[in-house]
Amino acid sequence: MTVLAGRPAMAQMKMDDMPGMGDHSGHDMGAPPRSAVVLPEGEALRDLPRLANEAATPGQFKARLTAGPATVRFAEGLDTPILGYNGMSPGPLIEAVEGDRVEITFANRIPDEASTIHWHGMPVPADQDGNPMDPVETGIDRSYSFELPEGSAGSYWYHPHPHGRTAEQVYRGLAGVFLVKPGTDPIPAAYGDTVLVFTDLRLAADGTLPDNTMTDLMNGRVGDHVLVNGQRNPALTVPFGTKRRFRLYNATNARFLRLSFDGAPMTIIGTDGGLLEAPVAADDILLSPAERLEVIVSFEKPGPATLYTLDYDRGWMGAGRPADAGLTLLTVHVSQTPAEPVPPLPDRLRPIARLGAPSISRRFVFTETMAMNANGMEMGFLINGAAFDMGRVDIVAKQGEVELWEIVNEADMDHPFHVHGTQFQVVEHERDGKVSKAPYLAWKDTVNVTRGETVRLLLRQDRPGPRMYHCHILEHEQLGMMGIVDVRA
Repeated sequence: MTVLAGRPAMAQMKMDDMPGMGDHSGHDMGAPPRSAVVLPEGEALRDLPRLANEAATPGQFKARLTAGPATVRFAEGLDTPILGYNGMSPGPLIEAVEGDRVEITFANRIPDEASTIHWHGMPVPADQDGNPMDPVETGIDRSYSFELPEGSAGSYWYHPHPHGRTAEQVYRGLAGVFLVKPGTDPIPAAYGDTVLVFTDLRLAADGTLPDNTMTDLMNGRVGDHVLVNGQRNPALTVPFGTKRRFRLYNATNARFLRLSFDGAPMTIIGTDGGLLEAPVAADDILLSPAERLEVIVSFEKPGPATLYTLDYDRGWMGAGRPADAGLTLLTVHVSQTPAEPVPPLPDRLRPIARLGAPSISRRFVFTETMAMNANGMEMGFLINGAAFDMGRVDIVAKQGEVELWEIVNEADMDHPFHVHGTQFQVVEHERDGKVSKAPYLAWKDTVNVTRGETVRLLLRQDRPGPRMYHCHILEHEQLGMMGIVDVRA
């Protein structure tokens, strides 16, 4: 870790203001207490409610999303105040088809806080992207309008992106799925299309959501319970022989999910930006914050099959590292009844055009800073030695030009890297002098960069305007690990 004193880029956090930090003699660095609240398990997996399309014209999607206070019951007898989209968390699932024209009116009813909606990973114009330079003040309605181009089918999501409040608004409940379906889907309809949104939850004994601690700011907030579609370890029943399509979303602030299905083979068919060229078998998968994967799971024998977490060391500062291994997230009861025969998965899913030779190379170095002074602790998460400044353009890119970006992680923990406005192709990873190619060609908007690793990716921005790039551990983004690329025609 780099330790620097007196650096203006660092965020100032007074220990007395941070939960758990009043006693400076302790060494827990504000580690959040683990909740004793028990959540019910085993309820039937619920489908996320769809956002109704109010447009009467084919090829159009028109709706309204309101962000504001809501109350939910995660545990018996405890009411929890949250923020929700249209009163729910996760928010309603938006489903449109590539080629559609989308118009969504966003009503910010969060008391005394600006917000935005960022259409994460989606190919939308810069002025419709919900970036922090374009806040929607409380009490204001704002219309987001964009077209979904052909070839844009994929598993996207939406969440707030206001300057300085993104992390809090997301962990209090603001996140939702935006599915863009293709005109013709190569995946057999008999496989279904099941969305699993992972969020995590920290509940105080009285049912409220505690504020972030110093540990949360350093590492990103990790809750006590991982929820699937808002439920703890829900259940699904299928006949044996079922092949089921799942879309997996990591909508947590900072939790890394290394996942496996006990007794049920997985095949990866898609990533952030849609389908792969061909299916890829996998024993386990890693979803860093904001990443998505589409998988086919084959339930080949009767009995329970669980989706569970494996250990993953993403790096951790201070005490309170979460015990991430061995969590059961979903239980599938595979019945004795055989499934109806289904068509095989195609050998080829779609073509992916490789991005050409880059016209320019850029290098982005991640570092952390921490220092003590008379007022408490100063922290920062920096890109190329600088913390985010909303008034500063960090790089200027040319519209339509292929660039090679080299993301170098010199920090003490993994950082999932996200770029607004486009999907990119990961070329290679390098660590300890060893270079490995990406395991498959895919469109991505978020990639995990492990500590000590360099990731090289190719990207092209096709729409002009300012775009963000940042760590998608949301607390790190707020403490400086973000920049602006201005795309010019």
